[in-house]
Amino acid sequence: MTGKTAPPAAKPAPKAPKKEPAPAPKEKPAPASKEKPAPAPKEKPAPAPKEKPAPAPKEEPTPAPAAAEPPAPEQPPATEQPPAPADEPAPVPTAEGTPAHEEGPPDAPAEPHVPAPEPEPEKPKAEPPSSPLALTVEEVTENSITLTWKAPEQTGRSGLDGYVVEICKDGSTDWTAVNKEPFLSTRYTIQDLSSGKKIHVRVTAVSASGASVPATLEQPVLVREILQLPKIRMPRHLRQTYVRHVGDAVNLMIPFQGKPQPEVIWAKDDKALDTSRINIRNTDRDTIFYIRHAQRNDSGKYELTVRINGAEDKATLDIRVIEPPGPPENLKLVDVWGFNVALEWSPPADNGNSEVKGYIVQKSDKKSGKWFTALERCTRTSCTISDLIIGNSYSFRVFAENACGLSEKAAVTSGVAHIKKTKTAYQSEKIPQRDMMEPPKFTQPLTDRTTTRGYSTHLFCSVRGFPQPKIIWMKNQMEIREDPKYIAMIEQGVCSLEIRKPSPFDGGIYTCKAVNPLGEASVDCKLDVKGEI
Repeated sequence: MTGKTAPPAAKPAPKAPKKEPAPAPKEKPAPASKEKPAPAPKEKPAPAPKEKPAPAPKEEPTPAPAAAEPPAPEQPPATEQPPAPADEPAPVPTAEGTPAHEEGPPDAPAEPHVPAPEPEPEKPKAEPPSSPLALTVEEVTENSITLTWKAPEQTGRSGLDGYVVEICKDGSTDWTAVNKEPFLSTRYTIQDLSSGKKIHVRVTAVSASGASVPATLEQPVLVREILQLPKIRMPRHLRQTYVRHVGDAVNLMIPFQGKPQPEVIWAKDDKALDTSRINIRNTDRDTIFYIRHAQRNDSGKYELTVRINGAEDKATLDIRVIEPPGPPENLKLVDVWGFNVALEWSPPADNGNSEVKGYIVQKSDKKSGKWFTALERCTRTSCTISDLIIGNSYSFRVFAENACGLSEKAAVTSGVAHIKKTKTAYQSEKIPQRDMMEPPKFTQPLTDRTTTRGYSTHLFCSVRGFPQPKIIWMKNQMEIREDPKYIAMIEQGVCSLEIRKPSPFDGGIYTCKAVNPLGEASVDCKLDVKGEI
């Protein structure tokens, strides 16, 4: 056993001079102790399961108990087994393993306090965006295809960089990108295609985390012009007369349809348009009619024709340019009487290219000199002004009004109306005499009543007659004279009798009698007075 252990002791001997701790064991008198601690470091790496520690116990099976006693104080290095995986295991099986353990003891105290760094968890990879939605063909022409789609539901954390449009000929598997760089618009037109070819199309959403699954059209698209008959879509507000004021701008856009692009022709009264005043701009979908400053002579009917290879559609645009009317003519005073003045006039010579809606009449008295409106929206060419003040002199003027407004000037009366004081004799109207005499007659009789002892009660009836009848109240056919217990009143033909705090003795038959020179009438009722409850 010593022969086997000697060679390891001899190996560290030449390396000892290179390191300071190596000479210290040589000075010790017991050489055997040097050989035994030498295998001890071999036993320390032996427990490591990852390396090959098996040869160390095989070399010293017998001295194991003897070696275990002296190294007992050196077991602290054995506590380094948990951090052992952090050290590099590669040098353990090499021949230089012994000096490595000799250098290890100085670092041993620091390692138990410093935990080994844990590996950082891997960050989840960003997911690419989802596929674009609702990919459809909007338009197909002779050499182009226009596509539309909707943005994908999921665009990822990094956001969407854009879309890539790819095409592939029918029967081929080679996809070619149409756009060089991604774009964010959800509408794209593929140009320069061969007419009559079938093309497969797909769109891919692209972001920093990758590309989505492409959205592909189910069927290939045939690149061919789709013929469409011309059709003018006249806006609703242009289907009736379009009215503008003089000096206003006229800017109208009229859409139409038709493929291939139709020919657009404008005319006014079967004549070509005056391009010095009217500007026309046409596109493949609409035509724009523009006049910077409209004038009266721009009014009229314009005819729009859209034509494709003999097929055509026509529409008429009626434009009326209006301005305020001229003043009325031949205004004159027809008559003056009492507080009234009668006026007449003629319609204006120029109605401003619009029907005259009415007239406004104003008056001015000579004292104040101010104009006041006396009549608005007079639809006739004559009127009567009333409620004038006696002693004043009045002038009158009339404005004409149309859809554009009032006339700039007014027609003024040449004469002045003087409101004079007139003497009037009042004659009273003779009213035939009517015989109003009438005997008394009760229109509302008395009614039977029941009251409680101690609570005042009233009896009512109504009577008419002329002259006014005399009212007599009676109880049990006995006239009620001045008695403070009874209060009798009559007002506007309504007779009332108040019985104050009646007792059972006050019960009986009460009669109201009306008498005048033409006769008499009476009514009666029964009053019942009950005791207290």
